[in-house]
Amino acid sequence: MTDLRELLADEDVASISRRYFISNGFDGTLTSIGVVVGAYLSGVSDGATVFQIGLGAAVGLGTSGVWSVWEIERAEKQAELMRIERAMLTDLEDTKLQRDRRGARKINAVASGIGPIIGIILPLLPFLLHGTAFSLLQATVVAVGIGVGLLFGFGAYLGSISKQNWAVAGVRMGLAGIFVAVLNLFLPG
Repeated sequence: MTDLRELLADEDVASISRRYFISNGFDGTLTSIGVVVGAYLSGVSDGATVFQIGLGAAVGLGTSGVWSVWEIERAEKQAELMRIERAMLTDLEDTKLQRDRRGARKINAVASGIGPIIGIILPLLPFLLHGTAFSLLQATVVAVGIGVGLLFGFGAYLGSISKQNWAVAGVRMGLAGIFVAVLNLFLPG
């Protein structure tokens, strides 16, 4: 547990995990907005169906996030370890350095997989209330609003950690969600 705390406190590990989480969360949120608007425009008549379609996207992007980062970080950490071994003229197999790199890879992969799952599931939630609290149009509008709000939150967070204007950074990210929703209106079908 101490090793995990140390790794989570390591700014390099936190920085890489943040990047993967936000990047894949951004992708997941935009995917979710595309799914909900596309489902509505395609005439899907049931909120549960929209939710299930979105869950399929969450499974795909979540798996992609974990698997790709696991393999990317495995290769990068191994190459880095080999460079250090060459410079030190020693084998670093089964050392704290190697264990820390393996632990960092796990943290990065989990962050990468959680980002798109959150980015997809949160905007889909209004569709679970279809027929009781929302019509399909209302659920779609609320879902897009949640997605844009989530994107704004990602941008605001990035703005705050980089000492930029968090509101401007949030608006820049949120605009991507509006862009995707509007672009879907012009797709054939």
